[in-house]
Amino acid sequence: MKNLRIHAVCVCIAVMSISSTVNAQVTPPVNEPNQNKPRLFDNLPDRIPVDINKFTPLFTSAIGAEIDLGVSEKAQFQFDGEVVSTASKFDNKLQSVVIRSSNYNGAGFTISKITNDDGSVIYKGRIISLKHGDLFELKKEADGYVLVKRNFYDLVNE
Repeated sequence: MKNLRIHAVCVCIAVMSISSTVNAQVTPPVNEPNQNKPRLFDNLPDRIPVDINKFTPLFTSAIGAEIDLGVSEKAQFQFDGEVVSTASKFDNKLQSVVIRSSNYNGAGFTISKITNDDGSVIYKGRIISLKHGDLFELKKEADGYVLVKRNFYDLVNE
């Protein structure tokens, strides 16, 4: 009877070691980027200069407010939508607003206003849609702020 138990334990150990080596060789699935996503902003230029003062009223908007934002008159870029989220942290040193677009299907505009200790203000933002292959990112340049068109997968890794 003792020999039977020893043989049973040896068989169990052998089965478990074989199953563990089989599981170790399985590779996890990898999501490949879909480079064929449709482009949402093809009709707009790659760089759009913006008047940052037009964004200031956004930070006092209430959730549910309708927004008609003429982002750039030069590029005739109008972004309309509804405020879906607002946040204010660190004694209003960080304020953020998220707008869901009504004229660019699936796009959302997220903009943040950061006030530094010295009183200077920096803006960060993106217009992005998870369904499309392009986006705009708000960048600070020497002569002001510019929306720069980028590819979705340059910014997002899946």
